[in-house]
Parts: sequence; C-alpha cells; structure tokens
Amino acid sequence: MTDFIVIGGGIAGISAAARLSSHGTVTVLEMEEALGYHASGRSAAMFEQNYGNASTVALNRASAQYHHHSNGGYLTPRGLLLVADADQAQAFTAELDELNLHEITLDEAVTRIPILNPETLAYAAYHNDALDLDTDRMIQDFAKVVRANGGRVITKATVSAINKVDHGWQVTTGDKVYDGKQLINAAGAWVDQIAEMAGVAPIGITPLRRSMARIPAPGGHDVTGWPMLMGVGECWYAKPDAGKLLVSPADADLMVPHDAYADDMVLAEGLARYEEMVTEPVTRVETNWAGLRSFAPDKTLVLGPDPDQPSFIWCAAQGGYGFQTAPAASQLIADLVAGNRSELDDEIVSQLSPARLR
Repeated sequence: MTDFIVIGGGIAGISAAARLSSHGTVTVLEMEEALGYHASGRSAAMFEQNYGNASTVALNRASAQYHHHSNGGYLTPRGLLLVADADQAQAFTAELDELNLHEITLDEAVTRIPILNPETLAYAAYHNDALDLDTDRMIQDFAKVVRANGGRVITKATVSAINKVDHGWQVTTGDKVYDGKQLINAAGAWVDQIAEMAGVAPIGITPLRRSMARIPAPGGHDVTGWPMLMGVGECWYAKPDAGKLLVSPADADLMVPHDAYADDMVLAEGLARYEEMVTEPVTRVETNWAGLRSFAPDKTLVLGPDPDQPSFIWCAAQGGYGFQTAPAASQLIADLVAGNRSELDDEIVSQLSPARLR
C-alpha cells in the first residue's frame, strides 16, 4: 500500500506527487502514454506573474523563486507586447494596470515586431517580465523527484473504479488495483468524473477549449527575439516558438472532457483578428491543436482536502495557470496534507479551499 495515490500526470499531479514524496510513498496514475499529454502538453509555456485573479497572482509570486532558480531555473526572457486599435482605448488603458505594462510609442512597438500594421495599430504597451517557461523539463524534473524518493509513475493507467475502504482508497486501472491512504485528484478536465467514482461531490468543473495554430515565420523574419504579442481583451495572442509563430484565437468554448482538437472555423476567426494588426497575411497553417483549460465556478484553483472526505484531496481547476502556479500550488497541497502552516496568507488559502464550493 502507498501513502498517496495521485490521479493525473499533468503538471498539477506530478508536482503535487513530488512534494508529497518527501512525506510518504507515492503512486502516480496517468491514463495516457506520457506525462503532460493533455492541457499541460498544450500550454503556451509562459510565466506572467501578474496574470490571473488575486489568488492566482499570489500563487504565481510564491512560485517565482522556484521558476527562476530551482534546477538551474526554467525561465528565459521573452517580454509581452499588448496592441490595440483606435476603438479599444478604454480596454487598453484598463489592461495597462492589470498586467503592469507601460505604454510605448508605435515606433517602439514596430521596432520590436516589424510586421505590426501602422494603419491599424493605435496603442501599444510592453514589459519585460513575461518569460518563457521550460514546461517539459519541469514535468520531467518533478517526475525525477518522485522516483528518487521511491515513488512510482505509471502511465497507460486509466482509472475505472474507486472504492473507499477502511485503510483509505482502492483505485482500479485495468486488471490492477492500487491501495492508498490518501487520494489526490489532479485529473484536469476529468476531476469531477474521478470525484463521482469516489463517491465525492463534484465541484462543477468547466472544461474550456483553447486552440493553437503554428504558422511559418511571417515574411521570413527571424522571430526568435520577438516578445509575445497579445490583442486587448486577450482576443488573440501570438508567441515565437522554435523559429515559427504560435497564434491562438484565445477561444474558451465549453467542452466535455476529451482529447481536444482545434475547430477550423474558430482558428480562422482568431487568425483573422491577428491579421488585422499585422502586415503579413497567414498563408499556411503548419499544424494545429487544442487543450482543455479547467475552471471552477468562481474561476479560482481548488486546492486541498475535500471538506466532507478529508482523505480525498483536490488539486484542480488550474484554468490555464497550471505551470506558473505549480510550485506554490503543489507546496500548499503538501503543507495541508502534512499539517504544516503554509507560507501563503490565510485568506489566499481560504480562497483556494474546496470548502468554499460546498
């Protein structure tokens, strides 16, 4: 028997497993062939400390030290450039404060991204604090911690049944049964399904699709040093990636939990919004994909023991903030399980607690 069974091998599950592995034995169950297959494997891979609501920003800030320094650091410079047309002045001004940006001249903006269209570009703002995040290495480093502490990471392990027993939990995957004292639900878009299997009340998770297209470098430009480019209201964004450009319509369409894929019409609409602000048209989409970002009803992460079943621990509703919050979110899970006081403010811990949803 293991001390902790973690269901889900995305960044939420594997980081929680790594933190918990210093408090007992851990078994991670991931239904896919590899860790980080779904939402984690389809992340925009950015660390933007001021992005999110108050509790998310608190987790971001508490995670910053880890991102900058652990295992040599996971961050590299990128920057964020916000652009708006003449009709978006009010929304542009509001986002300056929200994202801690400073307004720059249109000439400065075009210097940073030379394909910006001077006929449609009316406002621009920038800061250096948005950073690229090495998401794959982070997942693998957390997995190494689990294994180094004697834990198991088991892939191709789809959960088919969960039973509450005297000693804790029994989790069935295929023809195997795993016994654990505590169960950590980090199953992403599937967390409510896992809860129902376990006889625990669901939290009302909402999986929303986010799509992405990879296009060739516009006009043959070297995009390596370009900042992330975002339209006001996050109605689209673009980010350099391995010499190409990733463009997202920033869609948020309600889905059932599944292996998500991009909708051609949604991509086309997002690419059209991007094209309005640049001089280079999109002539080819090389690849496209989608992931499901999972939200609680109040759009806040759900972290901690279920109030009705304390040995069932939620690590859910990351809502697209999974990687940037993972170091602090996983530490909070471990602190709550071990009975240690969190370094986060009590009010933030309360805002993240599953008890708020009961």
